[in-house]
Amino acid sequence: MADVNRGNRPLSPHLSIYRPQLTSITSILTRITGNAMLLAALLIVWWFLAASTSPEAFATADGFITSWFGDLVMFLSLWGLWYHTLAGVRHLIWDNAVGLDLDSAYKLGYAVIGGSVVLTILTVIVI
Repeated sequence: MADVNRGNRPLSPHLSIYRPQLTSITSILTRITGNAMLLAALLIVWWFLAASTSPEAFATADGFITSWFGDLVMFLSLWGLWYHTLAGVRHLIWDNAVGLDLDSAYKLGYAVIGGSVVLTILTVIVI
């Protein structure tokens, strides 16, 4: 085995050294929104199953989904859906080797965040 002197080597950089970048934050949010939409889809499936089971089961599920907490979950799920969709479009743009420079990447990142907020508000107003 090689003689490795571990005492004189520098430590690996940690998260506290790096400043979070917009591209890394939007990438993390894309993963979070994808998983959160799965949980919201399970709630909706529960609602549909309860509706097909019995009036009592539906009253329980509907009471939860239409409560303030359920409304909050559905609103955030709607934002997550728009965010995840726009982030996917951004990745399709990047797959065509367009907008890969730093300025364009930041503009697309802000467009994804701003666009998802605007589309969420418009959806809530229209529906």
